[in-house]
Amino acid sequence: MKKLSLRTRVLTGTVAAAALAVGTFGAVSANAATPAAAPTAVTADAKNKNTTESTHLTIEAATKAARATLDAAEKENQRVSVAVVDRNGNTIVTLRGDGAGPQSYEAAQKKAYTAVSWNAPTSELAKRLTNAPTLKDIPGTLFLGGGAPVTAKGAPIAGIGVAGAPSGDLDEKFAQAGVASLGK
Repeated sequence: MKKLSLRTRVLTGTVAAAALAVGTFGAVSANAATPAAAPTAVTADAKNKNTTESTHLTIEAATKAARATLDAAEKENQRVSVAVVDRNGNTIVTLRGDGAGPQSYEAAQKKAYTAVSWNAPTSELAKRLTNAPTLKDIPGTLFLGGGAPVTAKGAPIAGIGVAGAPSGDLDEKFAQAGVASLGK
C-alpha cells in the first residue's frame, strides 16, 4: 500500500471533519424544527374555586340608565353628558346631550370610572381628598360630584357619570336617576 503524503492526509481529515460537522448541524436543526408535543389543556374546576363569576349590565340596561339620566337633566333644562361604564371601567354607553359642553363627555366617563372603582358616589370620594390629596393623581379618575355606582348583591357592576350641570350636586342627582331606573 502506498503511503499518503502529509498534505493529502490533512486534506482528507479536514473534509471528513467538515462532513461530520454538517451532518451534526443538520440533525440538530432537524430536531429544532420538529414541533414539540402540544401541552395538555388545563381545565379550571369551579368546585375548586379556580374561577369567578361577575355580573354585567347589558347594553340595553346601560342605554336605559343613560337615557333616564339624560331625561332627568333635560327636565331641569340642563345640558349634560352621561357615561355608563362596566365594572372594569370600560365605556358601555355615552350620550352627549344637546348643547352639552365639549369637556363634559370626558368628565362624565371619568366620574363613572371613579364611582365604580371605589363603589361610592364621587361626591363622597371628593371629601376624602382632604385626608388623601394624592387620590386625585390616579389616572382616569375625577373626584367631583356626578358619579354614582351601580351595584348588584353589594358589589359594584357599573358606574354612571354625569358632567355639564352647573354643580356636581346636580350632576350626581341625575346620575342617581339613572341608577334608580335600573330598579324599575
